[in-house]
Amino acid sequence: MSFKQRLPNLLTNSRIIVIPLLLLGFYLPAPERYWVPAFIFSYACITDFFDGYLARRWQVATTFGRVLDPIADKLLVAVALFMLVQDGRADVLPSVAILCREILVSGLREFLIELRVSMPVTHLAKYKTGLQMVALFLLLLGPGVPDWTYASEVGRGLLWGAAALTLVTGYVYLQTGLRHMDRG
Repeated sequence: MSFKQRLPNLLTNSRIIVIPLLLLGFYLPAPERYWVPAFIFSYACITDFFDGYLARRWQVATTFGRVLDPIADKLLVAVALFMLVQDGRADVLPSVAILCREILVSGLREFLIELRVSMPVTHLAKYKTGLQMVALFLLLLGPGVPDWTYASEVGRGLLWGAAALTLVTGYVYLQTGLRHMDRG
């Protein structure tokens, strides 16, 4: 297998590998405790884009990548949310909504795969992911930048927006899953 064929999966794996580093970043002294996790999270967001893009562009998508990519995303987001909530930088309610939706969608996808039913990602879900990534980046970085940037406040607002989109997209996915429940 060539490097070109392995690169998308290597990028996905690297997202999982950096999760402990993201977690450890919260225990650094200020201002590193804001900059390091924000940088690591940014790296993970960039690799999230490129692993899928390159796999499709080079036509080297694998089952391993299709399965591991969403797992890596959910682990990364869950750790970031847990740490931000624990640190008082993110609100509990939107964080719980986001995590519950991720668990629901994962379960539905697994159920539908057994039925050989595809549940493609919607455009709205992609917007939700983008909004969520920006919100988490701003919340990670927030206290490490000057107050006049309003990074923390904007991050909290965007997290609530991502949670609203989370509920909408979760409902759409649930409707899709319920249409096939009688076949299971």
